[in-house]
Amino acid sequence: MSGAVSRVRGPLVAVAGAALVAPLFLAGPAHAEAGPYTVTPLEFTVEAGGRTCTVDADLYRPAGADADSPAPAVLATNGFGGSKSDGSTDTIGKAFAERGYVGLVYSGLGFGGSGCLITLDDPAIDGRAAGELLDFLGGVRAADDGTEADFVTRDADGDPRVGMIGGSYGGAIQLATAAVDPRVDALVPLITWNDLAYALAPNNTGAREGVTSDTPGVFKWQWTNGFYLIGEGQPLLNPSLDPSRINRLDCLHFATRACETVRLLNSGRYPADRTEEMLAYARSVSPVSYLDRVTAPTLIVQGQADSLFNLNEATATYRTLKARGTETKMIWQSWGHSGGQVPGELDLSQGNLETSHVGQRVLAWFDRHLRENTGADTGPAFSYYRDWQDGYGSAADVPALSRSLYLSGDGKLVDNRSKVARGSRKYTNWLVPTSHSESSIAPLIGLPDPEPYDTKGTYLGWRSEPLTEPLDVVGSPRATLKVSSPKAERVQNSGDASDKLVLFAKVYDIAPDGGRKLVNRLVSPVRVPDVTRPFTVELPGIVHRYEKGHRLEFVIAASDTAYFGNRGVKPVTVLHAPDDTGVLELPAVPTG
Repeated sequence: MSGAVSRVRGPLVAVAGAALVAPLFLAGPAHAEAGPYTVTPLEFTVEAGGRTCTVDADLYRPAGADADSPAPAVLATNGFGGSKSDGSTDTIGKAFAERGYVGLVYSGLGFGGSGCLITLDDPAIDGRAAGELLDFLGGVRAADDGTEADFVTRDADGDPRVGMIGGSYGGAIQLATAAVDPRVDALVPLITWNDLAYALAPNNTGAREGVTSDTPGVFKWQWTNGFYLIGEGQPLLNPSLDPSRINRLDCLHFATRACETVRLLNSGRYPADRTEEMLAYARSVSPVSYLDRVTAPTLIVQGQADSLFNLNEATATYRTLKARGTETKMIWQSWGHSGGQVPGELDLSQGNLETSHVGQRVLAWFDRHLRENTGADTGPAFSYYRDWQDGYGSAADVPALSRSLYLSGDGKLVDNRSKVARGSRKYTNWLVPTSHSESSIAPLIGLPDPEPYDTKGTYLGWRSEPLTEPLDVVGSPRATLKVSSPKAERVQNSGDASDKLVLFAKVYDIAPDGGRKLVNRLVSPVRVPDVTRPFTVELPGIVHRYEKGHRLEFVIAASDTAYFGNRGVKPVTVLHAPDDTGVLELPAVPTG
């Protein structure tokens, strides 16, 4: 079994910006067969969101690429808070130029040397701006200094052969661009979102589509405010007198509606009219609202250690694209925004595109779709990193739920309804958080992150018997629950969603010595639409082996330090009977 998941997030980019930018791609490769290339700084004047501004870019041209011997192109931009020059972005240009691709790497709108406001990868703004860079690659326009790209392979006049790659903010821009510009030929979005409303304020019950729920979720205040502070600090972190970068004093660098969304979330109040507007805006800048327009073959890569954009978001994008007939495959790698880098995984600082599973898959994806090598093996439909043995597992699809456990009144998690003991159990919340999963902020500024904990009386747990054989779980567990909370019931229809009951579901791995492990520190926040009715909870996707002799513990807690919790004290009771009790379903796969 390999080592434990790391919580290190990489070098800081802008105070708390490391987790938002790294590890997308790390420092440059040292490849034995690397070819020479030239780098040319370029600027492009674009129209974006009613503003005229400059996009700062670098063009990587491999030796030998000319009008007679054109090469396909790779377009990329930075993660949130980064630029074309950070180690996780310029490496893309270098790596692919060394492998014979034309690279065009640019600072996203509002970042680095690029102007305009931060508009959260809005397809109508950020996507259209990227389309002007496709115009350059396709020979439709020149850079501001007159440079032309007559050395890029074209599928038709003005249509370059081009793929996109990048992570997080640089992942969503790919889907946004492909939705408004069909000239993109291949996408590799890493560790990015499906629905920004879910990512920043998730509700893991009552989803009507993928991860999207009509009931406002539970505010992920640490991650969200980290984004906000980095974005608002851009004019200071990257000094510029460019007026296109400035909005107004109370919303300095973001688009106005983005600031209004963050303020509403921080207010802790969700009146129906304002909440509907907030959800509509967050989803308008999210793939969930425009995936039906994405036709480019897409290789989705998502991180298992990621409390910002979890595996459920990638699964939602994967299923939507597949359902509409877009060629799509998905990889669950070890690392994400919350750390998790392990030896042998994709890490361009090691020059391991050819030797890592993800790197090989990326090269094959571009070889197939940009170089038209029909013999390139792009791998299985779905693969996932396993820390308990070498190599990746694979499957034709994300594994289905296949094993059920039942919540018993004596605190046990049993494998048959007949074993359920009748009884009731209670917990209540305090006015301060009493459970901890992770601190999204502390590791960024060098502070230790306490181990996960729950405070007695503010949570309920159900434990299985020791396992008689290993249990491998790949996917998103699901719980069906029914709770009683008279105080929540009295106020849940007030018209303000913040009055509804909030709880946090999670599954621990309990070692024989009693040690508890919360896999990748992931929890499932829930704002219960109606406490008088049963509800289901989608837990975050995991890839985890529960070893022989270990126990599973299913927990529902009243609070979590990384999220806003209940408004007011709302005691909760859970009743159990053999024919009416909670159920935990697991996507178990054969051990191997």
